Amino acid sequence: MISAQEVKKLRDRTGAGMAECKKSLEESAGDMDKAIKILQKSGSKIADKKCNRDMAEGYIGSYIHSNGKVGVLIEVVCETDFVARNEEFKKLTHDLAMHIAALNPEYVNCDEIDSEIIKSKKEELSEEVKKENKPPEILEKIVEGKVKKYFDEICLMSQSFVKNPEMIIEELVTEKIAKLGENIKVKRFIRFEI
Repeated sequence: MISAQEVKKLRDRTGAGMAECKKSLEESAGDMDKAIKILQKSGSKIADKKCNRDMAEGYIGSYIHSNGKVGVLIEVVCETDFVARNEEFKKLTHDLAMHIAALNPEYVNCDEIDSEIIKSKKEELSEEVKKENKPPEILEKIVEGKVKKYFDEICLMSQSFVKNPEMIIEELVTEKIAKLGENIKVKRFIRFEI
């Protein structure tokens, strides 16, 4: 039997609804970490269902670092004005702006990157890896891995969240989609630095 305290603890950690927390705790036989993973999977399913909805509302957030030398403006869109005015949504926008100030991504998603840039980086990394004297089929896998790692590091949605490195930004946004009940998308950002 799952206690109300366990359900509350999981809710406090994840922000998910009481019923979802209880269900995931029952499914995981009371294991808190497994319950969190179950909630993340269900959040992904919810996000997938909502991904094609029209997003005409949103919030423009900002972050200025304490030294006054780094600043970020970010546009995050959602479906309704109700969510756009929600404190949780505004906090997400602020956290994303702070993350961008800290890690300086170049793109929102990897699919925004021009194919010529990818090709050029792949050639550069291929030349580097050729010096390792490994069989061609292994070299190709090494290059693919390095290319993916490089672009994951410069794309916001695939970066590890600065406030919780165990979670990538895409998972953070998916978690908020599940919690707030509508689609959320980072549309664009700009980072200024002196």
